[in-house]
Amino acid sequence: MSNKFTYSISKIRFDENYKPADSTRLTTNFANLARGESRQENLRKTLTMINNRFNALAHWDNPNADRYSIELDIISANLDVEGNGKTFPAIEILQTTIVDHKQNKRIEGIVGNSFSSYVRDYDFSVVLLDHFAKNPNTPPPADFGVLHGKLFQHLLNSDAYQANFNKQPVICLSVSTTKTYHRTTNQHPVLGVEYKQDEYSLTDAYFHKMGLRVRYFKPKDSAAPLAFYFSGDLLADYTDLELISAISTMETFQKIYRPEIYNANSAAGEVYQPSLNYQDYSLTQVVYDREERNQLAVKQGKFTEEQFIKPHQDTLDEWAASYEVSYPAEAGKSQKKAA
Repeated sequence: MSNKFTYSISKIRFDENYKPADSTRLTTNFANLARGESRQENLRKTLTMINNRFNALAHWDNPNADRYSIELDIISANLDVEGNGKTFPAIEILQTTIVDHKQNKRIEGIVGNSFSSYVRDYDFSVVLLDHFAKNPNTPPPADFGVLHGKLFQHLLNSDAYQANFNKQPVICLSVSTTKTYHRTTNQHPVLGVEYKQDEYSLTDAYFHKMGLRVRYFKPKDSAAPLAFYFSGDLLADYTDLELISAISTMETFQKIYRPEIYNANSAAGEVYQPSLNYQDYSLTQVVYDREERNQLAVKQGKFTEEQFIKPHQDTLDEWAASYEVSYPAEAGKSQKKAA
């Protein structure tokens, strides 16, 4: 199987002229914004929001709040399962580059940020929905997310990833509307005040199988905490500017996609329960079709089943059975391994 399960990396710039590639999941935040009559205006406004938020957080030696701007590249990891040169667009993430206009230099930011995966659509919109329909009020299947987690960890260990990126990814997503978060006394100068919860959400557990831990921080002037998924040490492995690039990028997308949470007119308190039914929030000037996004997730999950899972089922099963991964240790627990 030496020629099987190989990744290749491609990049495309996300700017006001961006047009989604044919292989891009249309539910992805950046792809959804780049459609329709308002596409270029959407993209321009989104990038302005990102730059403004970055300069607000990186305020030192920046009196006019215009020292920095962010460049975004969409990173596509394409997987050749059978070793025949035919690839499947397995994973898309974002890479930030920080432009320091005062020093006239470019600084590598964080890779990760957003996370897009056809297999995740299949897991949540096909496997999980079918499971709950047949077994209501039960936990997900024991093997839920295992294949996807192994594919992701395989990407990070691949020659393609290591040749292109110097650090492990940090993925920044919304907190869960099914959990309650409690503010702690721990505060980071960039990430802000830390929140904790008592148990994993479905997404937290899913990302744990990808080898990632999660911490929740509410940056200064943010309405709600963000969920940061990472391996290693989130606070020690990345510079302040790298962390700010992730916050400014993903908080902007969340303000557009989930304004009830991230563009709320009052900030999260000591005990916080996110809700999409919250009414006291402001809309951005960016057009976003959330209803269409939810409908497309099911279509894309079924597309993945027909184009990736079923055609390669035997190969995927054989590979997953032999590929060993590590799961991150939790407090007071030993590290688990899965074959």
